[in-house]
Amino acid sequence: MDACIGQLERWGVGQQGAGGEIPVSGVYGIPEQWPHVRALYERAGFAHTGHTEIVCLARVGDLRRPGGPPIPGLEARRTVGMNGTRLSAVLGPETIGYIEVETFEEAERLSRHGGWADIGNLRVAPQYRRRGVGTWLLGQAADWLSLAQVDRLLGYARADGRDDADRRAFLPAVGFRELTRTRRGWTRKGRDDH
Repeated sequence: MDACIGQLERWGVGQQGAGGEIPVSGVYGIPEQWPHVRALYERAGFAHTGHTEIVCLARVGDLRRPGGPPIPGLEARRTVGMNGTRLSAVLGPETIGYIEVETFEEAERLSRHGGWADIGNLRVAPQYRRRGVGTWLLGQAADWLSLAQVDRLLGYARADGRDDADRRAFLPAVGFRELTRTRRGWTRKGRDDH
């Protein structure tokens, strides 16, 4: 750590950042199980300036499967999304919500990760919330993931902020359990920025 900071100082970097990401899916930031890493960052002058994220896990087999659509005329459509397979809730010409799920395969034919995936995005238009659309989309994703032999699904919510209050309530209500909380975004002022 000292050598890295020393090099940044020699380059004159004013704002220095650290994240804690390691090359393993679902592990990023500084989880609460790593107090030694947090202490190392703090001793080096880094402060947590980002957000804290709650990491949750559900067994795909325990998630509710879709019955009929919660709104008459609602259909599911599968496409490629920004963060994996996108399953959209389409009502007439309008997409009223979507969920994106990404499997952890690392381009392998037979994954060593044992059937894990995560939710890259989950959105429902405000006027359609609390009507079962999110749960229905999650059930659509569970069916899709089961076909791919995925049996565990990670979900995420920020621990703070009003924007994520719905997600913090939704995940446990549909079967997710909290695994950890992870602090993302660590910064340190460089020599010339003190």
